[in-house]
Amino acid sequence: MIKLHLLYLASAAVLSASAFSPASVPCSKVNFAETQLFMNKRKSKKNTSKSSGRGFGMAGTASETSFPYAGTVKPGTISPQRVVMDETIPLPDYALDGVPKKKSSQLLPWIIEVKKPEEIEKMKAAGKLARDILDLAGRAVAVGVTTDEIDTIVHEAVVKAGAYPSPLNYHGFPKSCCTSVNEVICHGIPDSRKLEDGDVINIDITTYLDGYHGDCSEMFVVGEASPEAKKLLQTTYDSWIKACNYVKPGRDYKDIGGIVEDHVVAEGFSTVKNFCGHGIGSVFHTTPNILHYRNNEPNGQMAAGHTFTIEPMICEGSAKVLSWPDDWTATTVDGRRSAQFEHTLLITEDGVEALTAKNEDSMLQFWEKESKVHQGFWIGTSENAKKRASEINSALMLS
Repeated sequence: MIKLHLLYLASAAVLSASAFSPASVPCSKVNFAETQLFMNKRKSKKNTSKSSGRGFGMAGTASETSFPYAGTVKPGTISPQRVVMDETIPLPDYALDGVPKKKSSQLLPWIIEVKKPEEIEKMKAAGKLARDILDLAGRAVAVGVTTDEIDTIVHEAVVKAGAYPSPLNYHGFPKSCCTSVNEVICHGIPDSRKLEDGDVINIDITTYLDGYHGDCSEMFVVGEASPEAKKLLQTTYDSWIKACNYVKPGRDYKDIGGIVEDHVVAEGFSTVKNFCGHGIGSVFHTTPNILHYRNNEPNGQMAAGHTFTIEPMICEGSAKVLSWPDDWTATTVDGRRSAQFEHTLLITEDGVEALTAKNEDSMLQFWEKESKVHQGFWIGTSENAKKRASEINSALMLS
């Protein structure tokens, strides 16, 4: 989910923004003087113990009202930040002050944690909950609904399930999910803007359950989508599934990017380089760093027990990023649309499984029906995943 800047201070690393981090920075080579992994946002003096949103109902600041927004989406009013008060719900270490304290134990980008069986079971539970919440949020998408209303649905459902919404107060993020509409690439802050007919929206959900995070996102169409929007969503989805299909023990993480880039460029689209996928577990963002463009970065080799996200952000026009004054929202510089899909994945001995996979109650979208890469719900490539997918998809296609 939330795209966090990953800076590896070791040999041949990449400076990029992993799933959840504010203000983007360009990917660039960095010399390794130290061997420490930093997952940090752009330096800011603001207090992260609560949101710095526009005064919760007050008018925008001078810098915001004069800011050269690239497209039709403009910031609305942000409602007061919630706090999880239920003392029975375990909180991540950043919940109260916005500062993550638990660091990855892996100091080099090619060193990746192998989850133990008991950890995998907890991640499966967190992933399933994230999927259920994402499905719930998606069903709320409609003309006239505000993204803040979607955030309320998400927050209340996560807490009711005995979990914590991972984005909330992570480095000061003021809401419980991300809602990225049209030209917003990622980290859109839910606010008072009403969804309009023809909008496309990415809803990004992460849940923290029993000490582990589950992270996923999906696109939804408001009303009727234009043919151009449909092509963007279909291309993004197919590139994502191609990348997921590539995953198996022994392969290099760096090769995921070329699969995505080759597919989308051939269709006339571009892939964002400022943000990337990431390892996930008890720590929200860790190794490996998943780049969605062709690269030669030493981000390690796949092995059974690894858990991570693939989450390409694909654009109709330029993939360059415009960062809003809120220090979170990232849009395309030309105001054209962007799309994204995301799963938390588990590598098994015989392939890969989506821990945030869809189930019998999930919505079947047009890109899943019409995909030339994989029709129906994609659950994974392991024997167990393919068997499960066959059962669910057989029922879906008949209904």
